[in-house]
Amino acid sequence: MFRPNVKPLALPTGEDGVTASPRRPAWRWLFPLAALHAALMVPLSLLALYHGWDILSQLASPAAHARELLFGFALAVIAGYLLGPLSQRQQVGLVGLWLVGRMGILDWPGSVLATLADALFALWLAGLLVPRFLAAKKWRNRVLSPLLGLICLLAVVTLTWRYQDDMPTTAPLMHQSVLWLVLLMTFMGGRIISPAVNGYLMSRYRMAGAGVQPQIESALIVLLGLAPFLMLWGALRPLAAWLVLAAGLLVLWRVLRWGPGQCRERPDLLVLMLGYSWLGIGLLLLARTWWMPEHASSALHVFTIGALGTLSSAVMLRHVILRARQRPEAEWALVPLAGLFATAAILRLWALDAGSGWLAILWCSALLWSLAWLLVAWRLRYWLARMPSGRAVSTRPDN
Repeated sequence: MFRPNVKPLALPTGEDGVTASPRRPAWRWLFPLAALHAALMVPLSLLALYHGWDILSQLASPAAHARELLFGFALAVIAGYLLGPLSQRQQVGLVGLWLVGRMGILDWPGSVLATLADALFALWLAGLLVPRFLAAKKWRNRVLSPLLGLICLLAVVTLTWRYQDDMPTTAPLMHQSVLWLVLLMTFMGGRIISPAVNGYLMSRYRMAGAGVQPQIESALIVLLGLAPFLMLWGALRPLAAWLVLAAGLLVLWRVLRWGPGQCRERPDLLVLMLGYSWLGIGLLLLARTWWMPEHASSALHVFTIGALGTLSSAVMLRHVILRARQRPEAEWALVPLAGLFATAAILRLWALDAGSGWLAILWCSALLWSLAWLLVAWRLRYWLARMPSGRAVSTRPDN
Protein backbone atom coordinates (compact mmCIF):
# COMPACT_ATOMS: atom_id res chain seq x y z
CA MET A 1 0.00 0.00 0.00
CA PHE A 2 2.83 2.38 0.78
CA ARG A 3 5.45 0.92 -1.57
CA PRO A 4 7.44 3.76 -3.13
CA ASN A 5 7.77 3.97 -6.88
CA VAL A 6 9.38 6.43 -9.22
CA LYS A 7 7.61 6.88 -12.53
CA PRO A 8 8.98 9.36 -15.03
CA LEU A 9 6.10 11.21 -16.63
CA ALA A 10 5.89 13.69 -19.43
CA LEU A 11 4.72 17.17 -18.61
CA PRO A 12 0.91 17.33 -18.84
CA THR A 13 -0.55 19.45 -21.61
CA GLY A 14 -3.90 21.09 -21.94
CA GLU A 15 -6.30 20.82 -24.86
CA ASP A 16 -4.71 23.83 -26.53
CA GLY A 17 -1.30 22.20 -26.40
CA VAL A 18 0.02 24.57 -23.75
CA THR A 19 2.12 22.83 -21.13
CA ALA A 20 0.29 22.73 -17.79
CA SER A 21 1.85 23.67 -14.49
CA PRO A 22 4.17 20.86 -13.33
CA ARG A 23 3.20 18.90 -10.25
CA ARG A 24 5.86 18.42 -7.60
CA PRO A 25 5.87 16.08 -4.60
CA ALA A 26 5.02 17.78 -1.33
CA TRP A 27 7.91 16.14 0.53
CA ARG A 28 10.50 18.23 -1.32
CA TRP A 29 9.59 21.13 0.96
CA LEU A 30 7.79 19.56 3.90
CA PHE A 31 10.45 16.98 4.85
CA PRO A 32 13.37 19.44 5.22
CA LEU A 33 11.17 22.04 6.90
CA ALA A 34 9.79 19.46 9.35
CA ALA A 35 13.33 18.34 10.23
CA LEU A 36 14.47 21.90 10.92
CA HIS A 37 11.32 22.60 12.92
CA ALA A 38 11.89 19.51 15.09
CA ALA A 39 15.50 20.56 15.71
CA LEU A 40 14.44 24.03 16.93
CA MET A 41 11.17 23.32 18.69
CA VAL A 42 12.34 21.24 21.68
CA PRO A 43 15.12 23.63 22.84
CA LEU A 44 12.71 26.54 22.39
CA SER A 45 10.17 24.68 24.53
CA LEU A 46 12.69 24.30 27.34
CA LEU A 47 13.58 27.99 27.13
CA ALA A 48 9.90 28.90 27.40
CA LEU A 49 9.09 26.40 30.16
CA TYR A 50 12.11 26.77 32.45
CA HIS A 51 13.99 29.94 31.48
CA GLY A 52 11.24 32.53 31.20
CA TRP A 53 11.46 33.44 27.53
CA ASP A 54 8.27 35.50 27.37
CA ILE A 55 8.33 35.83 23.59
CA LEU A 56 7.66 32.07 23.45
CA SER A 57 4.68 32.25 25.79
CA GLN A 58 2.65 29.86 23.63
CA LEU A 59 5.22 27.11 24.32
CA ALA A 60 5.30 27.66 28.07
CA SER A 61 3.28 24.55 29.01
CA PRO A 62 3.72 20.80 28.50
CA ALA A 63 0.48 20.69 26.49
CA ALA A 64 1.67 23.44 24.10
CA HIS A 65 5.02 21.68 23.69
CA ALA A 66 3.24 18.40 22.90
CA ARG A 67 0.86 20.09 20.48
CA GLU A 68 3.67 21.64 18.46
CA LEU A 69 5.47 18.30 18.22
CA LEU A 70 2.36 16.37 17.19
CA PHE A 71 0.56 18.86 14.96
CA GLY A 72 3.45 21.01 13.83
CA PHE A 73 6.16 18.44 13.15
CA ALA A 74 4.37 15.07 12.82
CA LEU A 75 1.50 16.44 10.72
CA ALA A 76 4.02 17.94 8.26
CA VAL A 77 5.73 14.55 7.91
CA ILE A 78 2.36 12.85 7.34
CA ALA A 79 1.46 15.45 4.71
CA GLY A 80 4.80 15.10 2.94
CA TYR A 81 4.57 11.33 2.80
CA LEU A 82 0.92 10.87 1.85
CA LEU A 83 0.01 13.87 -0.30
CA GLY A 84 1.88 12.91 -3.45
CA PRO A 85 2.33 15.38 -6.34
CA LEU A 86 0.71 18.80 -5.98
CA SER A 87 0.31 21.74 -8.28
CA GLN A 88 2.56 24.70 -7.59
CA ARG A 89 -0.41 26.67 -6.22
CA GLN A 90 -1.39 23.89 -3.81
CA GLN A 91 2.18 23.40 -2.67
CA VAL A 92 2.81 27.11 -2.06
CA GLY A 93 -0.50 27.38 -0.22
CA LEU A 94 0.04 24.40 2.06
CA VAL A 95 3.67 25.14 2.84
CA GLY A 96 2.87 28.81 3.39
CA LEU A 97 0.04 28.01 5.81
CA TRP A 98 2.27 25.58 7.70
CA LEU A 99 5.08 28.13 8.00
CA VAL A 100 2.77 30.91 9.19
CA GLY A 101 1.16 28.47 11.61
CA ARG A 102 4.52 27.80 13.27
CA MET A 103 4.70 31.49 14.22
CA GLY A 104 1.77 30.92 16.55
CA ILE A 105 4.22 30.02 19.33
CA LEU A 106 5.37 33.66 19.48
CA ASP A 107 3.83 36.39 21.60
CA TRP A 108 3.15 38.94 18.85
CA PRO A 109 0.14 40.81 17.40
CA GLY A 110 -0.17 38.39 14.48
CA SER A 111 -0.60 35.29 16.61
CA VAL A 112 -4.31 35.06 15.76
CA LEU A 113 -3.44 35.03 12.05
CA ALA A 114 -0.89 32.28 12.71
CA THR A 115 -3.50 30.23 14.59
CA LEU A 116 -5.93 30.61 11.70
CA ALA A 117 -3.25 29.50 9.23
CA ASP A 118 -2.48 26.46 11.38
CA ALA A 119 -6.14 25.47 11.42
CA LEU A 120 -6.52 25.98 7.67
CA PHE A 121 -3.47 23.78 7.02
CA ALA A 122 -4.98 20.92 9.03
CA LEU A 123 -8.41 21.28 7.41
CA TRP A 124 -6.96 21.49 3.89
CA LEU A 125 -4.82 18.42 4.58
CA ALA A 126 -7.88 16.52 5.80
CA GLY A 127 -9.79 17.54 2.68
CA LEU A 128 -7.01 16.15 0.48
CA LEU A 129 -6.31 12.92 2.36
CA VAL A 130 -9.57 11.70 3.90
CA PRO A 131 -11.50 11.10 0.63
CA ARG A 132 -8.53 9.27 -0.88
CA PHE A 133 -8.76 6.27 1.42
CA LEU A 134 -12.55 6.00 1.51
CA ALA A 135 -12.43 4.11 -1.79
CA ALA A 136 -10.09 1.42 -0.40
CA LYS A 137 -11.34 -2.13 -0.85
CA LYS A 138 -10.17 -3.57 2.47
CA TRP A 139 -11.57 -2.30 5.76
CA ARG A 140 -8.07 -2.11 7.22
CA ASN A 141 -7.10 0.42 4.56
CA ARG A 142 -10.32 2.40 4.96
CA VAL A 143 -9.45 2.90 8.63
CA LEU A 144 -6.93 5.50 7.48
CA SER A 145 -9.71 7.85 6.40
CA PRO A 146 -11.38 8.45 9.79
CA LEU A 147 -8.02 8.20 11.56
CA LEU A 148 -6.42 10.95 9.48
CA GLY A 149 -9.59 13.02 9.77
CA LEU A 150 -9.57 12.66 13.56
CA ILE A 151 -5.90 13.65 13.82
CA CYS A 152 -6.51 16.75 11.69
CA LEU A 153 -9.58 17.60 13.77
CA LEU A 154 -7.55 17.33 16.98
CA ALA A 155 -4.97 19.63 15.41
CA VAL A 156 -7.70 22.28 15.11
CA VAL A 157 -9.38 21.68 18.47
CA THR A 158 -6.11 21.84 20.43
CA LEU A 159 -5.44 25.33 19.07
CA THR A 160 -7.89 26.54 21.72
CA TRP A 161 -5.17 25.83 24.30
CA ARG A 162 -3.49 29.07 23.19
CA TYR A 163 -6.42 31.16 24.40
CA GLN A 164 -7.59 29.31 27.51
CA ASP A 165 -5.92 28.31 30.74
CA ASP A 166 -5.40 24.64 31.54
CA MET A 167 -8.77 22.91 31.46
CA PRO A 168 -9.75 19.44 32.74
CA THR A 169 -9.82 18.28 29.10
CA THR A 170 -6.28 19.40 28.26
CA ALA A 171 -4.38 16.34 29.50
CA PRO A 172 -6.92 13.79 28.15
CA LEU A 173 -6.87 15.48 24.74
CA MET A 174 -3.08 15.36 24.66
CA HIS A 175 -3.10 11.66 25.55
CA GLN A 176 -5.77 11.01 22.93
CA SER A 177 -3.71 12.79 20.29
CA VAL A 178 -0.63 10.69 21.07
CA LEU A 179 -2.62 7.44 21.07
CA TRP A 180 -4.19 8.12 17.68
CA LEU A 181 -0.76 8.99 16.30
CA VAL A 182 0.53 5.69 17.74
CA LEU A 183 -2.20 3.83 15.85
CA LEU A 184 -1.23 5.66 12.65
CA MET A 185 2.48 4.87 13.13
CA THR A 186 1.65 1.23 13.90
CA PHE A 187 -0.42 0.86 10.74
CA MET A 188 1.75 2.83 8.35
CA GLY A 189 5.00 1.51 9.83
CA GLY A 190 3.86 -2.03 9.14
CA ARG A 191 2.86 -1.15 5.59
CA ILE A 192 6.27 0.42 4.94
CA ILE A 193 8.48 -2.17 6.64
CA SER A 194 6.75 -5.34 5.37
CA PRO A 195 7.28 -4.84 1.60
CA ALA A 196 10.78 -3.47 2.18
CA VAL A 197 11.81 -6.54 4.17
CA ASN A 198 10.06 -8.92 1.76
CA GLY A 199 11.78 -7.33 -1.23
CA TYR A 200 15.17 -7.71 0.40
CA LEU A 201 14.60 -11.32 1.48
CA MET A 202 13.42 -12.28 -2.00
CA SER A 203 16.43 -10.69 -3.70
CA ARG A 204 18.98 -11.93 -1.14
CA TYR A 205 17.69 -15.35 -0.08
CA ARG A 206 14.96 -16.15 -2.62
CA MET A 207 12.45 -16.51 0.20
CA ALA A 208 9.31 -14.68 1.19
CA GLY A 209 9.14 -12.89 4.51
CA ALA A 210 6.30 -12.71 7.00
CA GLY A 211 4.72 -9.82 5.09
CA VAL A 212 2.04 -7.52 6.47
CA GLN A 213 0.68 -10.25 8.78
CA PRO A 214 -2.96 -9.20 8.28
CA GLN A 215 -4.31 -10.99 11.36
CA ILE A 216 -1.85 -9.15 13.61
CA GLU A 217 -2.56 -5.90 11.80
CA SER A 218 -6.32 -6.35 12.29
CA ALA A 219 -5.84 -7.11 15.98
CA LEU A 220 -3.65 -4.03 16.43
CA ILE A 221 -6.23 -1.79 14.76
CA VAL A 222 -8.99 -3.10 17.04
CA LEU A 223 -6.91 -2.97 20.24
CA LEU A 224 -5.44 0.48 19.60
CA GLY A 225 -8.75 1.77 18.27
CA LEU A 226 -10.64 0.81 21.44
CA ALA A 227 -8.04 1.77 24.06
CA PRO A 228 -8.26 5.58 23.58
CA PHE A 229 -12.01 5.47 24.25
CA LEU A 230 -11.82 3.12 27.25
CA MET A 231 -9.08 5.11 28.96
CA LEU A 232 -11.44 8.09 29.29
CA TRP A 233 -13.40 6.32 32.05
CA GLY A 234 -11.55 5.49 35.24
CA ALA A 235 -13.50 2.26 35.79
CA LEU A 236 -12.53 0.97 32.34
CA ARG A 237 -8.89 2.10 32.41
CA PRO A 238 -7.63 -1.30 33.68
CA LEU A 239 -9.29 -2.91 30.65
CA ALA A 240 -7.65 -0.30 28.39
CA ALA A 241 -4.32 -1.20 30.02
CA TRP A 242 -4.82 -4.86 29.10
CA LEU A 243 -5.57 -3.84 25.51
CA VAL A 244 -2.42 -1.76 25.12
CA LEU A 245 -0.38 -4.49 26.84
CA ALA A 246 -1.64 -7.00 24.27
CA ALA A 247 -0.96 -4.50 21.48
CA GLY A 248 2.61 -3.93 22.71
CA LEU A 249 3.32 -7.66 22.76
CA LEU A 250 1.85 -8.04 19.27
CA VAL A 251 4.01 -5.19 17.94
CA LEU A 252 7.18 -6.84 19.29
CA TRP A 253 6.08 -10.26 17.98
CA ARG A 254 5.46 -8.71 14.55
CA VAL A 255 9.01 -7.32 14.53
CA LEU A 256 10.45 -10.71 15.43
CA ARG A 257 8.49 -12.34 12.61
CA TRP A 258 9.96 -9.88 10.11
CA GLY A 259 13.33 -11.48 10.88
CA PRO A 260 15.74 -8.73 11.88
CA GLY A 261 18.53 -11.33 12.11
CA GLN A 262 18.24 -11.94 8.37
CA CYS A 263 18.57 -8.23 7.59
CA ARG A 264 22.00 -7.65 9.13
CA GLU A 265 23.29 -6.29 5.81
CA ARG A 266 20.48 -3.72 5.63
CA PRO A 267 20.91 -1.09 8.36
CA ASP A 268 18.02 0.92 6.92
CA LEU A 269 15.63 -1.97 7.55
CA LEU A 270 17.06 -2.63 11.02
CA VAL A 271 16.55 1.02 11.97
CA LEU A 272 12.94 0.90 10.77
CA MET A 273 12.36 -2.21 12.87
CA LEU A 274 14.01 -0.55 15.86
CA GLY A 275 11.66 2.42 15.49
CA TYR A 276 8.70 0.04 15.31
CA SER A 277 9.98 -1.74 18.42
CA TRP A 278 9.89 1.56 20.29
CA LEU A 279 6.12 1.52 19.70
CA GLY A 280 5.89 -1.87 21.43
CA ILE A 281 8.05 -0.70 24.34
CA GLY A 282 5.95 2.44 24.70
CA LEU A 283 2.72 0.44 24.75
CA LEU A 284 4.06 -1.82 27.50
CA LEU A 285 5.07 1.22 29.54
CA LEU A 286 1.68 2.80 28.90
CA ALA A 287 -0.09 -0.28 30.28
CA ARG A 288 2.08 -0.05 33.41
CA THR A 289 1.31 3.68 33.69
CA TRP A 290 -2.44 3.06 33.58
CA TRP A 291 -2.11 0.48 36.34
CA MET A 292 0.41 2.43 38.42
CA PRO A 293 0.27 6.11 37.36
CA GLU A 294 3.60 7.16 38.85
CA HIS A 295 5.00 8.99 35.81
CA ALA A 296 2.17 9.54 33.36
CA SER A 297 4.44 11.06 30.70
CA SER A 298 7.03 8.26 30.51
CA ALA A 299 5.30 6.22 27.80
CA LEU A 300 4.38 9.36 25.85
CA HIS A 301 8.05 10.32 25.52
CA VAL A 302 8.95 6.81 24.37
CA PHE A 303 6.40 7.27 21.59
CA THR A 304 7.39 10.80 20.64
CA ILE A 305 11.19 10.57 20.98
CA GLY A 306 12.02 6.90 20.40
CA ALA A 307 9.32 5.79 17.98
CA LEU A 308 8.41 9.02 16.18
CA GLY A 309 12.01 10.21 15.94
CA THR A 310 13.46 6.92 14.69
CA LEU A 311 10.62 5.96 12.36
CA SER A 312 9.99 9.36 10.79
CA SER A 313 13.67 10.11 10.18
CA ALA A 314 14.28 6.72 8.58
CA VAL A 315 11.12 6.92 6.46
CA MET A 316 11.92 10.44 5.26
CA LEU A 317 15.49 9.56 4.30
CA ARG A 318 14.57 6.27 2.59
CA HIS A 319 11.76 8.01 0.71
CA VAL A 320 14.06 10.67 -0.71
CA ILE A 321 16.97 8.27 -1.38
CA LEU A 322 14.75 5.90 -3.35
CA ARG A 323 13.50 8.77 -5.46
CA ALA A 324 17.09 9.81 -6.05
CA ARG A 325 17.48 6.27 -7.47
CA GLN A 326 20.07 5.33 -4.88
CA ARG A 327 20.32 2.54 -2.30
CA PRO A 328 19.02 3.41 1.21
CA GLU A 329 21.43 1.01 2.90
CA ALA A 330 24.29 3.24 1.70
CA GLU A 331 23.10 6.09 3.98
CA TRP A 332 25.69 6.13 6.77
CA ALA A 333 23.65 8.46 9.02
CA LEU A 334 20.80 6.04 9.76
CA VAL A 335 22.52 4.07 12.54
CA PRO A 336 23.94 7.17 14.31
CA LEU A 337 20.48 8.72 14.11
CA ALA A 338 18.93 5.68 15.77
CA GLY A 339 21.55 5.94 18.51
CA LEU A 340 20.87 9.65 19.05
CA PHE A 341 17.12 9.14 19.33
CA ALA A 342 17.54 6.14 21.64
CA THR A 343 19.90 8.06 23.94
CA ALA A 344 17.58 11.09 23.93
CA ALA A 345 14.61 8.89 24.90
CA ILE A 346 16.53 7.16 27.70
CA LEU A 347 17.78 10.47 29.09
CA ARG A 348 14.24 11.89 29.00
CA LEU A 349 13.00 8.93 31.05
CA TRP A 350 15.97 9.19 33.42
CA ALA A 351 15.21 12.87 34.07
CA LEU A 352 11.97 11.87 35.79
CA ASP A 353 13.96 10.39 38.73
CA ALA A 354 17.18 12.38 38.47
CA GLY A 355 16.68 14.60 41.51
CA SER A 356 18.37 17.99 41.38
CA GLY A 357 20.06 17.26 38.03
CA TRP A 358 16.80 16.78 36.14
CA LEU A 359 17.02 20.01 34.13
CA ALA A 360 20.57 19.34 32.93
CA ILE A 361 19.50 15.87 31.80
CA LEU A 362 16.47 17.35 30.04
CA TRP A 363 18.78 19.70 28.15
CA CYS A 364 21.09 16.82 27.17
CA SER A 365 18.09 14.91 25.83
CA ALA A 366 16.82 17.96 23.93
CA LEU A 367 20.22 18.72 22.38
CA LEU A 368 20.64 15.12 21.22
CA TRP A 369 17.19 15.28 19.65
CA SER A 370 18.08 18.55 17.93
CA LEU A 371 21.43 17.23 16.73
CA ALA A 372 19.68 14.24 15.21
CA TRP A 373 17.21 16.38 13.29
CA LEU A 374 19.90 18.75 12.07
CA LEU A 375 21.69 15.68 10.73
CA VAL A 376 18.47 14.55 9.03
CA ALA A 377 18.03 18.00 7.45
CA TRP A 378 21.61 17.93 6.15
CA ARG A 379 21.24 14.44 4.68
CA LEU A 380 17.91 15.37 3.08
CA ARG A 381 19.59 18.37 1.45
CA TYR A 382 22.40 16.09 0.25
CA TRP A 383 20.01 13.63 -1.42
CA LEU A 384 17.68 16.27 -2.80
CA ALA A 385 20.67 17.78 -4.61
CA ARG A 386 21.19 14.39 -6.28
CA MET A 387 17.67 13.93 -7.59
CA PRO A 388 17.48 12.97 -11.28
CA SER A 389 17.23 15.94 -13.60
CA GLY A 390 14.16 14.48 -15.35
CA ARG A 391 10.93 15.14 -13.53
CA ALA A 392 9.82 12.11 -11.58
CA VAL A 393 6.53 12.25 -9.78
CA SER A 394 6.15 9.96 -6.80
CA THR A 395 3.02 7.84 -6.86
CA ARG A 396 0.35 8.28 -4.28
CA PRO A 397 -0.23 5.43 -1.86
CA ASP A 398 -2.46 2.90 -3.54
CA ASN A 399 -5.07 0.72 -1.96
